[in-house]
Order: sequence, then C-alpha cells, then structure tokens
Amino acid sequence: MSIVVSALKEEQPHEKRVAIDPDVTKRLIKAGMKVLIEKGAGVASYYNDESYQKAGAEVVDRQTALSQANVVAVINLPSDETLNALKSGQVLLGLLSSLIKPEKMQQLADKKVSALSFELLPRTISRAQTMDVLSSQSSVAGYKAALVASDAYSKYFPMMITAAGTVKPAKVLVLGTGVAGLQAIGTAKRLGAIISGYDVRPASKGEVESLGATFLTSSVSNGAGSGGYARALTAEETAAQQKELAGFIADNDVIITTAQVPGHKPPLMVTQESVDNAKPGTVFVDLAASDLGGNVSGSKPDETVTTDNQVMIIGGNNLASELSNSASQLYAKNVQSVINAMVDKDGNLAIDPKDDVFSGLTATTNGEIINPRLREALKLDPLPTDEPAKDETDEKADQSAESKGAE
Repeated sequence: MSIVVSALKEEQPHEKRVAIDPDVTKRLIKAGMKVLIEKGAGVASYYNDESYQKAGAEVVDRQTALSQANVVAVINLPSDETLNALKSGQVLLGLLSSLIKPEKMQQLADKKVSALSFELLPRTISRAQTMDVLSSQSSVAGYKAALVASDAYSKYFPMMITAAGTVKPAKVLVLGTGVAGLQAIGTAKRLGAIISGYDVRPASKGEVESLGATFLTSSVSNGAGSGGYARALTAEETAAQQKELAGFIADNDVIITTAQVPGHKPPLMVTQESVDNAKPGTVFVDLAASDLGGNVSGSKPDETVTTDNQVMIIGGNNLASELSNSASQLYAKNVQSVINAMVDKDGNLAIDPKDDVFSGLTATTNGEIINPRLREALKLDPLPTDEPAKDETDEKADQSAESKGAE
C-alpha cells in the first residue's frame, strides 16, 4: 500500500504559505506516494488547485485530507479541531510550537499520533541540513526584512549624488547574525546602505565581515549555545548587552532584530529607553515579535507601531509568509527530505527514535514523548537508556583494557 501525504490549508489569518508545492508533489508521486491537497491550500502562495492536479495530486476536502493520509504536512500547529481529527498511526509534520505548547504534543501522544516538530531539529548534523525549515524560512524572512525596512524608511538606502546635492546612505544595524541576520545584511548591502552586525557568538564575526559589514564586538564573552543557536543570557549579561546596544542603536537609522531562543521568550535587546532615544524616522523591524514578547520594546506581532517620537516598530514575525511562493518552495523541499528519510528499505514509513536526527526532530511517537527538551518542559523523567547495566566483572575488564590501551 502506497504512502499517502496530505497538505492542509493553513488556519492562521496571516499565514499565506503551504507545506507542499506542485513541484514537490511531482517528486513524491514519482517516488510512489499519493498526494492529497486540501482545496484552496496553495492559493495564497499562487498555486491554484489546477496546478496541483496537473502535478498528479488529488484536490480534496479537509476531512478527506485528514482521514486518508499517513503523513499530514502543515506550516503551523493546527487548531484543536484538526488535532482531534487525527488518528493513531498518523504523522503530523510542521512548525508545531512544541516547546511553547508542550501540552499539545502530549495531546498527540495520547492519541498515538507521531509529531515531528521542525523547531526540534538538531541543526548541526550535516544530513539534517536539507530538512532545516528554520534556516530556509529565516533566510526568506531576513531578505524580506531589509526590503520592508527600506520601504518604510523615509530616505534613500544608498548614497545618491544628484544635481541638487548628495544624500548620505542609510546606516543599518542588524542585531543577531544567524541565517536571517546574514540575509538581511547581504540584502541591505546590495541596496547600498552602510551595514553593521552584532552577535554574542564570536564565530559570527567572519561571516558578517565577509558580507562587507562591520562586526560590533559584544561584551558577552561567548553567547553560543547548543544546536547552532545563541544561548539564553543571564540577567547580568542581558543588562550589559542592552547598555552597550543603546549607543549603537542611537547611531543608526534602521535596526533589524533577529534574536530568538526556541521555546523561550525572545531576548529584549532594544529597551524602551533606546526606542525613546532613537532619532525621528528610525525604523525597527523585529523578526522575533511574538505573543511572548520581542527583541524591541513595544513591538507587536503582525503590527506596525509608530511612537510619539516618530519611530516606527514593525512586528516582522511572519515575514517569510509575505514571500509565500518562494518560502513555500523551500519549505516543501524540507518536508520532502523528512519524508524521504522516514521511508525504510521496504517502502514503509518508519521513525527510528535512536536515529540522531529523528531523536531530536520527533516530539512524540508510539504514544511516548521522546524528545529530551520536550520531556523536560513537561516535567517528565528522562527516558531510560538502552545500555545494559554492567556488573563488577565487566567494569574490571573495561578498566584493564583501558590500562593496556594507555600503555
């Protein structure tokens, strides 16, 4: 029996992306799978139902897409109504906000639905790179952030020399130089602005400078965390960071912030005092704006706020969705990579909890929460290891072998 993959129409009002595009539809079908697309799922990404039908998919209603699929692909965590419609043995794949809403993962575990949450993917493993939704979507968001900023800014980005005089170039500061930040730097540089980049991870210096930007040194000794992310800073480090950033912010015209710690409140990098002291006309684009807060004081998700001192704060939490066609293409390829990795040699779906990628990516499978970070969030005991307990004879044999090896 062939594997059936479905893509649902997103339920969030600001979401325009779709989890599977027509090109990946063709590839999945060529690999022997069946693809179901909910009617209208790709319209906001400029993929109409006919384009999916030409690719070989069946366009169906939501109930059919949910009930007949082995793998249900989504962008964001679906509504409770959708989660309740899933059944035992199915796989739900998407950006499931697992660390922010761990109780939803427990709900899926109770139904014996396997949940693969892209936020949990171990990004430092090389073969996981083709599955890395956070990187692909951050790249889109960083590019769009620079364009949004240039559109909102009331002056030129590049230096302009005209018969009427010369206009100075904009000064752009990017806070957080991961994938999104580097893409914002590169795009703003191409638009002609003068760019600076700031990050608590020392390894970012070379990447920032390779794009022609100035790297601003952080007083935080080393903010690198696990999995390729910046770590959460201590209260003392946060205060020091905010103080040093205040001067940088006041000296720039556009500030793009990108710092996020998965499963935690975004770090506040731009205080209210820094917003109040910014020059009139300054534009902030906060890619971390969320219901939990953002990098910029006063930022609101999906909203633009103009302060009394004529500073604009753009909540850019969903900018990847604004480039819905390109973002969906990249997302769909990440989805395809995960599905391909799940198919075993007999052509069946199989999630190996011991696999170094799937042990991280998988929130729950076979009715069990298996991700260590998620188990911690749910206050569950660590899962037992498979290593057999050693008796004294084994331990002495190991010690003897180690001694010989040292010699």
